[in-house]
Amino acid sequence: MYEAKKYDSIRELDGISEKTMTEHYKLYEGYVKKANEIEEKLKTVDRSTANQIYSDLRALKLEYSFAVGGIKNHEFYFWHLGGKGGEPKGALAEQIVKDFGSFAAFKEDMKQTGLAARGWVWLAIDWNTGKLFNYLGDAQNSYPIWNATPFVALDTYEHAYWLDTGSARATYIENFFKNLNWEVIEKYYDDATGMMKQ
Repeated sequence: MYEAKKYDSIRELDGISEKTMTEHYKLYEGYVKKANEIEEKLKTVDRSTANQIYSDLRALKLEYSFAVGGIKNHEFYFWHLGGKGGEPKGALAEQIVKDFGSFAAFKEDMKQTGLAARGWVWLAIDWNTGKLFNYLGDAQNSYPIWNATPFVALDTYEHAYWLDTGSARATYIENFFKNLNWEVIEKYYDDATGMMKQ
């Protein structure tokens, strides 16, 4: 069973209001509740009717992936907000320059990908190629690029910004960057890449 975690970022941020963050957190709590509800229903679902067109099992499993995606995406999002923005340092900064040419080019690519996305953008490393890439996801469960690890999660659903900037998603994305905590992202990057080298 999932439990809603608490985050220091659920407060007034630079350009993102406390109201937006509080309402956004309530949405996350809803994903937790639904994932747990579906887990309970899966215990008694009639598996004998399973098929690919429609069955209770198919519906529950599909919506479970959406609910769990909503949990994990939002936990990532809230986890790395609340910082002072700027630019990363160390190995992550070097990898960004290597794969995008510069931090400015990475940021612009993430911003433009965010304008193109219906739901999410993730900066992730593909362990097969060893390269960072800004992946686009249109729904909570449309992402998984297998054998990849995300380091930055940008929520582009309207609920993440509409109260503060209306339809100005580009302004919200700039505000998102102003609030990233690069120190925790750098540590996570160092830990993840260190494990993969072992």
